Amino acid sequence: MEALTTSEKPEDLTADTILELLANRRRRYLLYALRGHEDPIELSELAEQVAGWEHDVPPDDVAKNEYKSVYVSSVQCHVPKLDDAGVVDHDEDNHTVILSENFGQLEPYLQLVVLDEPKNSTLHTALHADSNEGLIGQIRENVSRLKP
Repeated sequence: MEALTTSEKPEDLTADTILELLANRRRRYLLYALRGHEDPIELSELAEQVAGWEHDVPPDDVAKNEYKSVYVSSVQCHVPKLDDAGVVDHDEDNHTVILSENFGQLEPYLQLVVLDEPKNSTLHTALHADSNEGLIGQIRENVSRLKP
């Protein structure tokens, strides 16, 4: 009898899967919010952040109905879809989410679509707030390496 193992190699994401996952703005926002976190994040905290970005207000200023809309759709649709693709790990008992191994396959495409996100917004500010100007700075650095 073979021993069960949890060290299975993650499946490669197909182009169709990557495009489907990134086609929805709310899913992209969830991924932006999860970047750089090594520990699981409560889904309620993610929903506040995403709702804030969607309505261009700080998370503390999000209306209850706006938060609820993000939270419910995240629980029922977006997080399960990301979890099924192996991009996030969702602990349903603790209501937490963390990026998973397959995120590495998706991240280069996420870095491309971030360029189409709204400028002069709380999301844009947050993406620049990380070290070296955040995700935008990383994209600029990668592009500059491509030039001869």
